[in-house]
Amino acid sequence: MSRFYSLLLLSFFYCAWSTAQIDYGIDFPNRSNRAAQCNYFEQAFQNKSKETSFVIQRVNNKLFFETTDERWFKQLFKNAKDGVAVDIVSKSRYDCDTPAISSQIKGKLLAPVYASELKRGLKPHEQNRYRVAVGEIPISMLKNDLEFNILFLNNNRLCKYYTIFNLASYPWDLLDMGVYLDSITYSNEKITSLQEQSVTQYKTLKFVIPFEKNKSVYDPSDIKPLYDSLRLTDFNIKTIDIKAYASVEGSEQRNTALQKERGNSIAASLQTFQTPQIQTKITTAENWVEFFNDIRSTPHADFQKLSKKQIKSALTGTTASALEPILAKHRKAVVTLQLDKIDIYKDQSINNLTFLFNEKIATNQIEEARIIQNSLLEKIKETGSPDAIEKIEIPNESKYVDLRGKNYMYQYLMDKRQTLIVYNKMKALESMAPNNSRIQYNLVVLKFIIWRNDASPVDHEQFKKQIKNLHNYGFKAHLIDRMLVNYYIVRAEQEMRLRNYKAKDQNVFNILGIYNNVPLTDRDYLSLAQFLTYYAQSGEATRLLEPRAKEITIDEDLLFYYLNLTLIDKKLTETDAYRNIMLNAVNLNKQRYCELFNPSLEDGVTFQLLEDDYLKKSYCENCVGTD
Repeated sequence: MSRFYSLLLLSFFYCAWSTAQIDYGIDFPNRSNRAAQCNYFEQAFQNKSKETSFVIQRVNNKLFFETTDERWFKQLFKNAKDGVAVDIVSKSRYDCDTPAISSQIKGKLLAPVYASELKRGLKPHEQNRYRVAVGEIPISMLKNDLEFNILFLNNNRLCKYYTIFNLASYPWDLLDMGVYLDSITYSNEKITSLQEQSVTQYKTLKFVIPFEKNKSVYDPSDIKPLYDSLRLTDFNIKTIDIKAYASVEGSEQRNTALQKERGNSIAASLQTFQTPQIQTKITTAENWVEFFNDIRSTPHADFQKLSKKQIKSALTGTTASALEPILAKHRKAVVTLQLDKIDIYKDQSINNLTFLFNEKIATNQIEEARIIQNSLLEKIKETGSPDAIEKIEIPNESKYVDLRGKNYMYQYLMDKRQTLIVYNKMKALESMAPNNSRIQYNLVVLKFIIWRNDASPVDHEQFKKQIKNLHNYGFKAHLIDRMLVNYYIVRAEQEMRLRNYKAKDQNVFNILGIYNNVPLTDRDYLSLAQFLTYYAQSGEATRLLEPRAKEITIDEDLLFYYLNLTLIDKKLTETDAYRNIMLNAVNLNKQRYCELFNPSLEDGVTFQLLEDDYLKKSYCENCVGTD
């Protein structure tokens, strides 16, 4: 699982006040009166910058209000009775056998802390944060799973009630632009289908093998046509990732066993076509996602409202026969192959390869030298010996610029600290071959790294023209648009550091206008969605990910990031389509799904999601074992 850090988002909702609490004299206005009575607070929150955040932090039994904006905090509390109070909520409120309770205060309400004490107690804490003590957890609750909601009071009147959602968030990077070696080569794995051309330039291939009912054993001849169509004579398979899916009828135990047999059969068949051992990963799941998608237009659409156990009981006899054409499509394996090009020089040492390369150059056998160079550079990269590149002798002539350029770009790939040095070497090559497309592409890639890391001054307007000018070297529009997305990412980061929020927003909007033109991998989706969320565009991040989230083959990290963004939206969680997405998450990683409902300060989103009837039903069915 990718490393992640916490991003805190906030949600407002209003319910009926529970009279069972000590209210500390707080006025709880009804919905119709609240807007007029809380007008000042409403304006203060509307005018709050998107970059301002706040949260309740726990240190042992003490609670602190933290914010990133000292000025906004002090301006918010004007009157003596303006303040905050903490509602301590226990997860036991959401036990599966406990009926839902509708109340404004969900747990133990602590005494309010008012303006003078808040302003006097607010102190700097860590980088760009401020905190003030707002209460202590009662001893009787210390062993419970707890969360801490915030009441914002204006003249001792409740105006805002916040639940804090802890959304898992990933560091983003620029979209992978690759480097131009013999072709554009990406560091991220690229996935393509059997129908796409030029598959051999990709490192990873994905395909689907259907199963007949109850069939698990494969003959090698069932797989051989795949090899022929993929033209794998030049490749070995390094790894196999098999996701085996069973149709949902029958016992889960039998389905799991059958899927494992299917996965092992595929792996064994693929292994017979090569000697090197293939590293294999097999995961199994019942195909609930496509089942619910496909029954919507059938007389059995009401199955979507039933539990898994009820559906399995119903899928017998004539019902199972009627749905067999649908169920037959759900028995399959999604197989992902990571390929390594067969290297005829694999067993040669770096010294021998260097000698052979220099010999081919001396006799002007450039094509054979290129093949040896590829093997040599990969071996140098594997051993982590960049100094060996300097021993490769390439004449400083225009006909050898591609070979020299490849050496330089490997230096960059092996050590990003060499970026500026490699850039200057590539500029020297440009003077020899100014119209060489590989050189022009790689210069832009290198300049991105220099620019983003402030390694040397870059005129951003001239750089944008340089990016767009790649069109004149034959590069397709989607490659240039991918670079322009990265251009606006860097510009947004720069403006954010300068607190030029309007200019930052404009660069984000520029990204929104062009990313649809760019083919994205799941890693690209994740990085771009995280960027948008960080810059207060979570709605756009959701729209970006939604089509991909509905596909059963989605990457696990990407799916869970989508859930983190959307679980707090009850309009979505009520839909059948969202149920299918959640079932896919359960299939991919049930433990990770269940952990979404852990306390927000313990890496969950929030257990208060269980206020939602459907989410509670899903949690209890999949995580607690009840139906």
